[in-house]
Amino acid sequence: MNILIINGPNINFLGVREPEVYGKMSYTDLTEYLYSYCSEKNIYSEIYQTNHEGEIIDIIQNKYKAFDALIINPGAYTHYSYAIYDCLLMINIKKIEVHLSDIYNREDFRKVSVTKNACHKQFYGKGFESYKEAIDYLLEEEEK
Repeated sequence: MNILIINGPNINFLGVREPEVYGKMSYTDLTEYLYSYCSEKNIYSEIYQTNHEGEIIDIIQNKYKAFDALIINPGAYTHYSYAIYDCLLMINIKKIEVHLSDIYNREDFRKVSVTKNACHKQFYGKGFESYKEAIDYLLEEEEK
């Protein structure tokens, strides 16, 4: 299996940004965790992070054909980016939305995900484990 992982704005500031919400681990820790877990599961993965909405769309459009699935943490774009929503609808691979924090137990604006309905499933609230759950779900789906 090949998985494309895209992280949106401010995720590169893990460990600095609100550690009481996002934890003390860094973005480098996250990418190392994901590459290690994917390798352990015999998955090829590529991981990208950008603070720019259009770049997220460009990565998806330019890369999706080489992958079986997409895991996306759109960051704040989750709550208002219909452009990313439309892009997700256009691609015909499994798409999973992931969040480190529990977006449903935070500020009201974070409880709305406009990108969720363009994805097959959503995992949230478990830090790095949210990504692991997404990967495991994709592996289970592949076996069906």
